[in-house]
Amino acid sequence: MYTLTVKDHFDAAHALIGYPGECRNLHGHTWDIEVSIKGTQLDEVGIVYDFKALKSDLKQILDDYDHKYLNEVPPFNEINATAENLARIIYEQLVLLLPSHIELAEVSVWESPIAKLTYTKD
Repeated sequence: MYTLTVKDHFDAAHALIGYPGECRNLHGHTWDIEVSIKGTQLDEVGIVYDFKALKSDLKQILDDYDHKYLNEVPPFNEINATAENLARIIYEQLVLLLPSHIELAEVSVWESPIAKLTYTKD
């Protein structure tokens, strides 16, 4: 089994509706997103999935959130843009872009350099 991981980031603002602390106010993050895929099959070149392709897949998703107020971007206009929800939504979007022989292992969202949330399907 091979595991391939890439990282990217986007900058966005949000406010957590119903949250009792400071994060209920408008604030922003540089969100670092880390995704890992797994596969057993190598192609004719000897790679499981091209790093460039995975980075492009992730960027395609993150571009929809970059420099936005997430509370106005679907689906975060209906649910809070928490690290938990971001990780799950990015997972659900990314899995649709991957070939069938590739398993999306996990999506991690870093809200800050010391705070990370990881979503896995199971």
